[in-house]
Amino acid sequence: MNFKFTKMHGCGNDYIYFDCFKERLENPDQVAKKLSNRHFSVGGDGIVMICPSTVADAKMRMFNSDGSEGKMCGNAIRCVGKYLSDNKIIDRDTITIETMSGIKILELKKVSGRVVSARVDMGKPEFRPDKIPVNVAENLNKLVSYPIKIDNVEYNITCVSMGNPHCVVFCDSVDEIDMVELGPKFENNRLFPEKINTEFVQILSPNEIKMRVWERGSGETMACGTGACAAVVAAVENGFFKLNECVLVRLLGGQLKICYTKNAVYMEGDAHVAFKGEVVI
Repeated sequence: MNFKFTKMHGCGNDYIYFDCFKERLENPDQVAKKLSNRHFSVGGDGIVMICPSTVADAKMRMFNSDGSEGKMCGNAIRCVGKYLSDNKIIDRDTITIETMSGIKILELKKVSGRVVSARVDMGKPEFRPDKIPVNVAENLNKLVSYPIKIDNVEYNITCVSMGNPHCVVFCDSVDEIDMVELGPKFENNRLFPEKINTEFVQILSPNEIKMRVWERGSGETMACGTGACAAVVAAVENGFFKLNECVLVRLLGGQLKICYTKNAVYMEGDAHVAFKGEVVI
């Protein structure tokens, strides 16, 4: 059966988007594994289904390249907002999107009637280890600069959920990290029962960081919106930045502006259409 798709990306974090207002996509986990292959199919970090919702303007479901379903994706949700607006499905500059991590509010920014970026209210960070989740024996409310060992090397991790579980590691140079070697060892560590997204973060200036990310189910990606939020939250918790200060996060695929406030974390970044096509599934 033929399905139309739109390939979109935010900061190079690319997904294959399906308009499920118009058609029904069966077995999305298998579709994600098949279509994400960059050599034998469309290629991407996974697929995103843009669906009707009874509680918001639309619903987003996203599946990683290994077929696992993710609860939330900050870069993908901006692209969902762009698709809904550019295709006149929703004709407002402020819209709501239902996700497995709750309803998110987007403020769309347009040029010549087309969405070029969006600001997303990502909600409050979750620090409680059992809610992230992280398996720790101690009765701790937060894991900030918490020491663990990977291959007999000690790392200080800060764990937070922004809808997805994240483990943030501060280092002197992210360029020197062997992501292929180290990423899976964090992702599959026994501390993380649902696996983990790991951000390696370098402080560049009083309001700027550089970040690389290993995403569970996808490997190293060009960007991660929830990961960028987690990185800034962790930086504030570790005393590098202050609350309410906007921080520029430099990623392999671009940059995001993150502001961690008392009430919520806000993320702002781009959204682009790469190409449209049709695929047999």
